[in-house]
Amino acid sequence: MRVFLGMAGGIVKVMQPFIVGIRFQKVGKVYHFDATSYPDIQPGDFAIVETSRGRQLGEVVRVLEDLQPSSEGSWKPIQRKATPRDLVMRQLWQRKEVEAMVASRAKAAEMKLKGVKIVAAEYTFDGARLSILYSTETEEKVDLRYLRNAVQRIYPRSKVEMRQIGPRDVAKLLGGMGACGLETRCCSMFLTEFSPISIKMAKEQGISLTPSEITGMCGRLRCCLIYEYEQYVEARKQLPKRGKRVVSPRGEGKVQDIFPLKDTVLVELDTGGLAEFPRLDLQPWDELEALRRKSQEPCDKHEGGECDCGGKG
Repeated sequence: MRVFLGMAGGIVKVMQPFIVGIRFQKVGKVYHFDATSYPDIQPGDFAIVETSRGRQLGEVVRVLEDLQPSSEGSWKPIQRKATPRDLVMRQLWQRKEVEAMVASRAKAAEMKLKGVKIVAAEYTFDGARLSILYSTETEEKVDLRYLRNAVQRIYPRSKVEMRQIGPRDVAKLLGGMGACGLETRCCSMFLTEFSPISIKMAKEQGISLTPSEITGMCGRLRCCLIYEYEQYVEARKQLPKRGKRVVSPRGEGKVQDIFPLKDTVLVELDTGGLAEFPRLDLQPWDELEALRRKSQEPCDKHEGGECDCGGKG
């Protein structure tokens, strides 16, 4: 709440929106809603909100202060706090999701749909809408109108929609062991959103580009390639590049390799052998050579090279 002095000297109270972050899945993206009408709501409470996919029941995970409206407009308000009956109803509909998934798979097999995999089914908290999540072997859209109509006839009380998801989302839903050996994949354990991953991230960290080394169980580049990427980029900016000549405490040499996280450099010495030095113990050879040559040049302030001003050297 903000307080201002009015023109007549009175106090004018201006209510500031009370924004909360709500999550609809255990490890899912957090969406923002206006909870001004429910100022007593706290993290851990459940609320009913209207979304693009119908009415949903979600858990309040955090309260945000001084959050500015987005360019897309204001936040949708919370309809009401969830009651114990709402929580029970949500559990009942969740139990029916496996049944809906199995029925959808059976219909897909009956129609002989190739390249389509039914991954999961999701009901809204009141069962008004049923989303069938599927993936395809290619990125192209597949016409599943006949499948949707068939599932709709099985579940006439709910509005059925087909929703395509990517390989990363499939791996997140299915869970299981990660390619690195973790018992639970990162996407199923704590990743709420997927960041863009590129092969450049592996190169910057000196990771082998063998597919088995950089590919996750989803068949895409591993999400963990981004975890230390920024640290490597910042560290490399401070280190000399491979092949560059440097001056070390043991003489001149050429950079053979760098270790960004250790902040050290492997140098091939002109006198023979390899040695590892901290970055602060090295000096760039080309800069020292430029200073040496400049020190041997005559002072450009006096003609004939006769100088007594100290400009030389």
